[in-house]
Amino acid sequence: MSDTPTTAVLFDIDGTLADSNYAHIDAWWRAFRAAGESVDAWRIHRAIGMDSSKLLESLLPDASEETRDTAKQFHTAFYSEHMPQLRLLPGARDLLEAVAGRGHAVALATSAPQNELDRLLELLDAEEWIAAVTSSEDVEQAKPDPGIIEVALQKAGVDADHAVMVGDAMWDVESAERVGVTCIGVMTGGIGGDELRGAGAAAVYDDAAALLEDLDGSPIGSLG
Repeated sequence: MSDTPTTAVLFDIDGTLADSNYAHIDAWWRAFRAAGESVDAWRIHRAIGMDSSKLLESLLPDASEETRDTAKQFHTAFYSEHMPQLRLLPGARDLLEAVAGRGHAVALATSAPQNELDRLLELLDAEEWIAAVTSSEDVEQAKPDPGIIEVALQKAGVDADHAVMVGDAMWDVESAERVGVTCIGVMTGGIGGDELRGAGAAAVYDDAAALLEDLDGSPIGSLG
């Protein structure tokens, strides 16, 4: 791998590399009930990957700030129960290794809190291939705000024209598009291919393993 890559592949983690989206759904569903609210699980699913403040505004539009804060605290507590059981999605580590092996900087573009990020990095066990990592400490707002993508590009030392994003949610596609980064969608977060393409994804794959199998034919294969 080059010491100074001029291209980068940015990866979302939750739902893209780690099978964690449904743990978040369960944690939010339980958190809303604990805060005295009721939100259907399918609505929660639709909002996963969105900035937590925006998620709460969307799902609890009439709730007080105190209720939203309470729900957020319960989510953190309930999600922590899932963390020991989290697992990687098929092909996740192999894809990072292959991308790094082609000379691209691998950047993890996530706004996960540090305690969650630590667990995800432990799962990935891919430090040797990762050039840059973001976290919730880097931005005030998460996706679909493009800030986390901009920070990931800055940390990787690459401009938007020489980067590709890989994510599982509309919010990944939208945030990447807002800064001019081509986005590849994977369906491991539970969002269908048609919807990801409709949001602007340049290509869609079942999972990281399927993307790895078609790496040359994907937008990553055209990076240079």
